[in-house]
Amino acid sequence: MKDAFSRNINYLRISVTDRCNLRCVYCMPAEGVRWIPHSEILSYEDILRVVEAAAELGVSKVRVTGGEPTVRAGIADFVRMLAQVPGLDDISMTTNGIALPRLAGPLKEAGLKRVNISLDTLKADRFKAITRVGKLGDALAGIRAAQEAGLSPVKVNVVAMQGVNDDEIADLARLTLERELHVRFIELMPFTDFHCSLGQGEVRPAFLPTKRVMEEVEKALGKLEVAKPPLGNGPARYYRVHGARGTVGFISPFSQEHFCAGCNRLRLTSDGKLRPCLLNDQEADLRPALRRGASREELQRFVLEVVRSKPERHPPTPGQGPHSRKMIQIGG
Repeated sequence: MKDAFSRNINYLRISVTDRCNLRCVYCMPAEGVRWIPHSEILSYEDILRVVEAAAELGVSKVRVTGGEPTVRAGIADFVRMLAQVPGLDDISMTTNGIALPRLAGPLKEAGLKRVNISLDTLKADRFKAITRVGKLGDALAGIRAAQEAGLSPVKVNVVAMQGVNDDEIADLARLTLERELHVRFIELMPFTDFHCSLGQGEVRPAFLPTKRVMEEVEKALGKLEVAKPPLGNGPARYYRVHGARGTVGFISPFSQEHFCAGCNRLRLTSDGKLRPCLLNDQEADLRPALRRGASREELQRFVLEVVRSKPERHPPTPGQGPHSRKMIQIGG
């Protein structure tokens, strides 16, 4: 599938739930969000129909997201369903890792290839402040469980926030020295106005550009060498500290010129909206068609219409983003 700008669209991100066992400050506002009623959430069977239609059109990679995908019952069974779809050659998941000590093995056995695990700090009190309810030890145990189960590569996603975790950039990058981990620093995206209660008071996180993050890593660990990307299909640029087993990656949606030029993805929300861009409110509602038993050909027409409507780029500044949904309701 080609969009109007000749980009090859071969990647579908699937949110299976808007629920989560954490309450991260940049993902969910302090007052919470209105949970989507279960009656409005797509069944696994309906999601599979969309995947099958998209796979025939050229989608070869899917990523399972949430909310937190591991809180939905039967998630390993769903991965097994995806693994049977002809044409899919990569099934991955983004998770906070909390449930991986229990689920990493079953997910791997079902056909999951790899995981991205969110981890914004190595300090227990700060982890609690950022996630509002989480325990750092649970997330670290999830990373270990993923590696022990053979999920590879294991990527660690860090949202870089000035005033919150900018003093830990070097420590997070050091995780790549002795372990085959791929730590990716992601620029803060504009999904909600938020603050963290850290130390002596509340902190309102500020945008931290990739250039400054790279400078912090190189100041502490030496010059970064350009590295071959680990398996994946995302927008990160990868580097390696000399002699390190893993890599350091940077995802720069606002400071990187032409960031959107290589975008190859669509997003399916848990309530059946197909979105061509994360930071744009545009979406098409597939749920009515799925509920009335639309044919595969009809679903494919929906997919192609969304592909044709994909914008050339997202809003250009960190202060602009979607207004209709929070990050937890889209799936990142």
